[in-house]
Amino acid sequence: MELARASLWRKPVILLATGFGLGLSPVASGTAGTLLGLPIMLGLAPLWACYAGEAVHAHGMGLMLMTQAIAALCLALLAVPVCDVAEKHFGRKDDGRIVADEFMTFPIGLLGLPLCPWVLALAFLTNRVFDVLKPFPAHRLQHLPGGPGIVVDDVVAALYSLLVNHGIYYLVLR
Repeated sequence: MELARASLWRKPVILLATGFGLGLSPVASGTAGTLLGLPIMLGLAPLWACYAGEAVHAHGMGLMLMTQAIAALCLALLAVPVCDVAEKHFGRKDDGRIVADEFMTFPIGLLGLPLCPWVLALAFLTNRVFDVLKPFPAHRLQHLPGGPGIVVDDVVAALYSLLVNHGIYYLVLR
């Protein structure tokens, strides 16, 4: 693998960018890479914990949502330099092996929602659909250079996913 030719400091970044090898999938590497979003959400579960049926006053709910948003934003911002380094390493614009943008933006689509299996499955599905369709302005934004161009279209897809997930949750799943 091309990891062998990476400098010592780049190896862990390339490993992260490729989703610890999931991005090397010969088919649907983005979908395979998005699977890492599920254990990330399990790690972030304490930020979503009070949705487990507890009554939460408005201030607590707002604070929890803000904490979730900060965690999701930090992951998305971290994806930018990771993807940038990987793109330079592979020498191709948004190389299919780079999947950190998929799994590091996945939490955005779950902001304010409970982490139950149905909602996680819904978020996974809608995230993939919007990442593939790239609705406005995602398609244009992916043409930005480097890491921002790799990540920003996934942020937009995750925001569309978030909107649809909330709609489905409140109309059907709740």
